[in-house]
Amino acid sequence: MTLLTVDGISVRYGQLTALRRASISVKEGESLFVTGPNGAGKSTLLKAIAGVVPIREGAITFAGTAVAGKAPEDIARLGFSMVPEGRDVFSGLTIDENLRVGVGMRADKDAAIRDLETVYSVFPMLAERRHRPAGVLSGGQQQMLVIGRALMAKPKLIAIDEPSLGLAPKVIDDVYATLLKLRDAQGLTLLIVEQSSARAMLTGGRMVLMRSGEVVLEGDARELVRGDALKKAYFGYGDH
Repeated sequence: MTLLTVDGISVRYGQLTALRRASISVKEGESLFVTGPNGAGKSTLLKAIAGVVPIREGAITFAGTAVAGKAPEDIARLGFSMVPEGRDVFSGLTIDENLRVGVGMRADKDAAIRDLETVYSVFPMLAERRHRPAGVLSGGQQQMLVIGRALMAKPKLIAIDEPSLGLAPKVIDDVYATLLKLRDAQGLTLLIVEQSSARAMLTGGRMVLMRSGEVVLEGDARELVRGDALKKAYFGYGDH
């Protein structure tokens, strides 16, 4: 079943067109990677879905509801949770307080407390440091924290913007192993912006390539990386 459909959306920042009639779809339980060079519109795509930036044209449907024009908190209530680029932790708050921020507007507070313990079981490192300020965590630990915070919103889909940014290769491996474990154990759907197409190939799943605000290629990540089509589309070979 399709959980998210983005149909021909365009976004402008003043005179700059950031997205040009971009379309993607994501099925329940799958992993979709969005890759492409800097300035391709990848982060803008996530922000448009989340309701952070308005779209000029097109439609966005999430969990059976048309969400274009809705407030970010209304989209979040439907089960869309986004982890922004740069991690964005509240460094002055404790780890436990950061995670509780993710509860947000949930009415089922008792269930939220149980989910907190689930997050701590997934990330025992966070449990050991739960009363320490989040600002003392390493980059990889902060990435785990914001993923945990996103889980606290009880999402159907987690959208993650550049999860490997600034992290060592071993830490990146750990982050992705955790994401895939959560996907399989909890039935999560993953939408991941990742500039490294090699990471998409290693992880597997479907991939779309964006360039100049457009989706220019789509297919199985491993097949695309092994062929020439990805390089040609990434760098614009053959464009006239």
